[in-house]
Amino acid sequence: MLFDIDETLVDLQAAMGSTLQAVSAGDLTHFTAADWESYTSLFAADPQGHYYAYLAGRLTFADQRVLRLQHAREQAGLAPLDSDAARAWNQAYEATLPRYFRAFDDVVPLLDALEARGIGYGAVSNNVHDYQRAKLDAAGLQRIKVLVGIDTVGAAKPEPAIFHEGVRLLGSSPERTAYVGDNLTVDSVGAADAGLLGVWLDRTDNPSPVRGDGAVAPSGVHTIGSLGELLELV
Repeated sequence: MLFDIDETLVDLQAAMGSTLQAVSAGDLTHFTAADWESYTSLFAADPQGHYYAYLAGRLTFADQRVLRLQHAREQAGLAPLDSDAARAWNQAYEATLPRYFRAFDDVVPLLDALEARGIGYGAVSNNVHDYQRAKLDAAGLQRIKVLVGIDTVGAAKPEPAIFHEGVRLLGSSPERTAYVGDNLTVDSVGAADAGLLGVWLDRTDNPSPVRGDGAVAPSGVHTIGSLGELLELV
């Protein structure tokens, strides 16, 4: 079984929200709880697609993050940061974010159950290997040994090659491997197109920032509301 990381194993949106407040609260004292929620949700959702521009090689990782921030600030009626302030903000954000990485509550019980059943598992992520390795470790998920990043095979989801490398490292085959992720198109449909069992994690109590209103899984893709439901598929 293979997993996406962000918003599937690790609650990245919550970590982003805590980090945004930690590094910006002094300048945004007028923000209400609702303001922070809206600000964080927009930053996490990245509606302008800056992260995908990074995956395509058109932006650096730091640049995509700053552009997401500038868009969230614009929508909140805030002035954009100048280049020096943006650089300082990004450095503070990068240093603070790992403190807030946490696994979702249903992750460890599932991994325990998979191990008890002798089912191998790993992660395939649309970020570089070392960054995601550090994230898993900070979230207490050192037990996940198989990890494929976009730099591992020079491909990003939904390209088949990145899924197939995860399958290879597990010593499995696509038709005997499930892939679970919160992004319906990139994760679940992409995995299904690569010959794996695509599983869309549409968390009932914590919707993904990239979910999309009215999203419906196509035929052949399973939908679950929590990771605990996976045990019914294996």
